[in-house]
Amino acid sequence: MPFLSDTLARVKPSPTMAMTGKAMELKAQGRDIISLSAGEPDFDTPEHIRAAGIAAINSGQTRYTAVDGTPELKQAICAKFKRDNALNYTPDQVSVTSGGKQALFNALMATLNSGDEVLIPTPYWVSYPDMVLIGGGTPVFIEASLEDRFRITPEKLEAAITPRTKWLIFNSPSNPSGAGYSRGELRALTDVLMRHPHVWVMTDDMYEHLAFDDFEFATPAQVEPGLYDRTLVVNGVSKAYAMTGWRIGYAAGPRALIAAMRKVQSQSTSNPCSISQAAAVAALNGPHDFIAENNAVFTRRRNLVVDMLNAADGIECPCPEGAFYVYPSIAGCIGKTSAGGTPITDDEAFCTALLEERGVAVVFGAAFGLSPNFRVSYATSDEALKEACSRIQAFCAGLS
Repeated sequence: MPFLSDTLARVKPSPTMAMTGKAMELKAQGRDIISLSAGEPDFDTPEHIRAAGIAAINSGQTRYTAVDGTPELKQAICAKFKRDNALNYTPDQVSVTSGGKQALFNALMATLNSGDEVLIPTPYWVSYPDMVLIGGGTPVFIEASLEDRFRITPEKLEAAITPRTKWLIFNSPSNPSGAGYSRGELRALTDVLMRHPHVWVMTDDMYEHLAFDDFEFATPAQVEPGLYDRTLVVNGVSKAYAMTGWRIGYAAGPRALIAAMRKVQSQSTSNPCSISQAAAVAALNGPHDFIAENNAVFTRRRNLVVDMLNAADGIECPCPEGAFYVYPSIAGCIGKTSAGGTPITDDEAFCTALLEERGVAVVFGAAFGLSPNFRVSYATSDEALKEACSRIQAFCAGLS
């Protein structure tokens, strides 16, 4: 349409939301659909956090707050960073946003100019490249292959940096792969970054607390304090605290950057929900024992899904360190034809046929920048996962 902006033409709708919407549409038509496409815990928000939200309503905390967060929440965030990450921030170094996505968006809007390059490891969360494009920057992709267990190497990072590089967007544990970087692997990357002082680091730590087995989370500025003054640490309460709908994210970084992000937010959404902010204080300051309990469930589900997908013809599924996703390869399925007659030319064709013929919704790998793969979210019941994986096995067995 002629009145739409040129910027919008560079942006794609979210493929994860599109697949979730398609699954909901088929379900509304009476189809038996199992959706493994949404990245959302199936646990209820813990009771003490819900109670804090109710108390906020009853005590009249229903008005505007400061643009980028209440003093109480900023103090809780500072305490969290010190407690969990050994990072010291003051409230004027913290921005509270309507979800973690807004923190990333604000930072890119505040810093990017035409020609600036942003390094993004693939596979990536679907929104990173499009946010860079909206900001006028250029996404530059660094492939993290199946052979490297979806981690970029220091050599690949070094090769991707140019004089135009402004940011590296880093995500561990990762959406969509669940891959987590050890401290040693992080050290190798931060050594590269220390040789390039013009490159800033935007680290998306949203899945920090969803770490399994003996994997220990660390964030880049924690491993290399020399990066502190050029790192934006982004996090939120949505995943670990089962608060996706409350829409509270946050970021901490240099004061000048936080002030610039505040300016962007002041002319877009203004403050995050006052009630959600009160609940987030309770989340960060309150008991955390439920996280280990939830992680035990996620670990069981991960093992179930990995085992069943690896038993499917043509699928190779590595076992991730965290988050609640797996990112199996379907290289062994490409070039075949489904039982329903669909040629499996790529991962999008695989996922479309899987939904139409077997009623399982997953997200195709091209949406995340690395094919031929698909993403499964195992943040749903064991029963649904068993049935879905059985259907995937049957679908793969029917390929010829």
